[in-house]
Amino acid sequence: MRARRPVEIAVQDPAGARAAIGAGAARLELCQALDVGGLTPSLATLEGVLAAVDPSAVNVLVRPRGGGFVYSPEEVALVAADIRACVDRGAGGVVVGALTPAGGLDVDALRRWRDAAGPATLVFHRAVDAAADPAAVFDALVAEGVDRVLTSGGAPRSIDGLAALAAFSARSRAVEVMAGGGVQPADISALFAAGVDAVHLSARSRAGRDAPSGPGGGSAGHDVTDPGIVAEAVAAAG
Repeated sequence: MRARRPVEIAVQDPAGARAAIGAGAARLELCQALDVGGLTPSLATLEGVLAAVDPSAVNVLVRPRGGGFVYSPEEVALVAADIRACVDRGAGGVVVGALTPAGGLDVDALRRWRDAAGPATLVFHRAVDAAADPAAVFDALVAEGVDRVLTSGGAPRSIDGLAALAAFSARSRAVEVMAGGGVQPADISALFAAGVDAVHLSARSRAGRDAPSGPGGGSAGHDVTDPGIVAEAVAAAG
C-alpha cells in the first residue's frame, strides 16, 4: 500500500530497494556508505537496483567523497560524469549538492550538473543544511529551478527544524520540499503538518552481527533496510 504523501527511503542495494518498495515507499535514494552521509554507489549496484524496481522511482546520490561539500573542478567534473552514467542507465533522478568555501550555493557546479542530468529529476541534498545561511541557499535553489530539496531546516534533525521547513514550504513555488535528517515514523505527521511535500528516512536495522569481523573489517554487522520501519513510516504518512 502506497502512502498518499510520498515517503522516500535511502537504500544501499537491490535487496533494500525491493524491501522498501514492497513495504510501500514511493521512491528511493540509492547510495552507499550511509554511515558517512552517503556516497555514490557503484554502477553494478545501480544496475541491480534498476532491474529490481521501477527505475523512475530511483534517485541516485552522486557524492564523490565525505568531508563536506566544497569541491574542486576535478571533482565537479567527476560528479558530472557519474550523473551522465546514472541517467544513461535509466535512473529517474540524481541527488547532488555543492557549496562555496564561504558557505553559499556553488551555482556553477549546480548548473553543470543540471546540464548533465538532462530530463532526470535534480535533487539538492542536505548540503543546504551545512550552508552559512540555509534560507538564502534554499531561495537560490528555487531561483535555479531544482526539482526537489532535501533538508532538515538547518537543524540536526528534521523534527527540530519545523519552523524553517514551514518557511521553506511557504515560498518553494514549484520546488518540492522533502524533510530528511533523523526522521522517525513518530515525526512524520508533524513534518507534513509543517507543510513539507515528502519525507525521507533510511529505515535501517543492523544485521550480520555474528559474522566474523575485526581489524580491517570495520565494526560487526551491516545495515539493511527494515521493511517494518518502512511500513510504519508509510502508515504515518497516511
